[in-house]
Amino acid sequence: MTSRPAARRAVVGVGLHGGAAPAPVKNPRLGGAGTLLLTGAKMAAAASDLLTGWCLFGLALLAILIFCWVYVRKYQSRRESEVISTITAIFALAVALISSALLPVDIFLVSYMKNQNGTFKDWADANVSRQIEDTVLYGYYTLYSIILFCVFLWIPFVYFYYEEKEEDDGNTCSQVKTALKYTLGFITICAVLLLIGAFVPLNIPNKKNSTEWEKVKLLFEEFGSSHGLTALSFSISSLTVIGMLAAITYTAYGMSALPLNLIKGTTSAAYERLENTEDIEEVEQHLLRIKSKCRDGRPLSSRDRRTVQQLEERLRTLRRRERHLESIEKSWWTKFCEAIRPLKIVWGVFFIIVALLFTVSLFLSNLDKALHSAGFDSGFIILGTNLTNPLNMLLPVLQTVFPLDYILITTIVMYFIFTSMAGIRNMGIWFFWIRLYKIRRGKTRPQALLFLCMILLLIVLHTSYMIYSLAPQYVMYGSQKYLVQSNKTTDGQPRNVTFVSKECDADAPEDECIVTRTYLFLHKFWFFSAAYYFGNWAFIAVFLIGLIVSCCKGKKSVIEGEVDEDDSDMSDDELSVYYR
Repeated sequence: MTSRPAARRAVVGVGLHGGAAPAPVKNPRLGGAGTLLLTGAKMAAAASDLLTGWCLFGLALLAILIFCWVYVRKYQSRRESEVISTITAIFALAVALISSALLPVDIFLVSYMKNQNGTFKDWADANVSRQIEDTVLYGYYTLYSIILFCVFLWIPFVYFYYEEKEEDDGNTCSQVKTALKYTLGFITICAVLLLIGAFVPLNIPNKKNSTEWEKVKLLFEEFGSSHGLTALSFSISSLTVIGMLAAITYTAYGMSALPLNLIKGTTSAAYERLENTEDIEEVEQHLLRIKSKCRDGRPLSSRDRRTVQQLEERLRTLRRRERHLESIEKSWWTKFCEAIRPLKIVWGVFFIIVALLFTVSLFLSNLDKALHSAGFDSGFIILGTNLTNPLNMLLPVLQTVFPLDYILITTIVMYFIFTSMAGIRNMGIWFFWIRLYKIRRGKTRPQALLFLCMILLLIVLHTSYMIYSLAPQYVMYGSQKYLVQSNKTTDGQPRNVTFVSKECDADAPEDECIVTRTYLFLHKFWFFSAAYYFGNWAFIAVFLIGLIVSCCKGKKSVIEGEVDEDDSDMSDDELSVYYR
């Protein structure tokens, strides 16, 4: 394969419009010990300059671990909590969030190699930049490998272990064997995905002859052609597509449900308690009327017996609601929530504005691909942007003042997490038309908790592509600029030659702009990019439908989802943890 310096020279001067580009100024070549000393000095300078980015990544890592621990502990059942399932859920969610936290580090590193005037920094020669890029790439290798391990081995094993534990109280060895037997199916799927990615020819179609297409293929050649890298990229992309489906189902709906629920608020606990008391009296009177039929010793008919059984179950549920409503009405947390009601409305308005901003940015980005990309069989890949959007303009500006872009990216990821959680809480976890689990604060079973973290893990994986869709220029190049030759003429004669800086885009010479490893990971296979493109349109459609549905729905109950027919009376003890 062509070496990277040679490949860069081959592309220099072959922009999308065929214009010549200025050759970059290179430092004089040194040989022997001089080269080693210079390289060592440059690496030392690079390490000191880039330490800030990695230190902030370490702080983000610590914050992610704390968040995951609090988040999982908040939703897990107090009666049925299991140590292994809790650790598994925390670890899996943390790894997914850490992989998303690596995105701004990747962008920061490629941007920090260049000055604001478009020139490379003194230490950023080809060798140093390659080592920095490889460091990020190895980080993705590690995190994505751990994600594959969690999705196809660890989480399925723990899930089936606890399923078997509930059904069979036998010895531990029997439960482990049964769990391994079911987990073997997931391992087989993982092996198939790795083999397909490693050996099946899934390259970019060769029928494209444009300079842009040659440039795209060259980028992926530099990314690497080893079987292991291709297999990992294919497997992660497959999981990202599943995450896309989960985002369309839960996140798109949650983006409308969360802010509107904050704006509308909940019904009054006192009013609900009054209605509940009336329902209890009505059910009790109905029971008395039916039971009065057997006062003379006659047995009740089978229909009446079924009705009595249903009414008694209904009465137990209403009395549980009565206890919950009474507890909530007297709790300090309810009084605090009522006091900050105006703040909730402000947050709701803010979140709906953010949701609309995301939707508009996503629509403009997809429209740009529809109008200016190479088409379906290229995965709608487009280098640069022709139709800009608000986020694509904002992020490169914030990136120049580190860590403002890091903070915004973290905010976007956490926004997707909370909106996804709002969607999951409103809808529950379904398999087609079968409702598998309900997600409730302090009452989520271990198996449901594993399902929840699996879904969130896949959604976070897809978040990287969502951020690319919202800000393609930022994810691809960051705030990099390059120099363009500008000839000033007087009466048709060249007077002097100057260089002006320009933001990196598709017209830039390849050796003047460094593409992030994230971008190349996301677009290794054209058909996945095509699936993401159509998934974005589906995401926009579901968001708009969810917005209409959420507007038409009334206020939620103050104990929405807290009391159901299949709950036991012991669930009242779990509620007291939050309302007392």
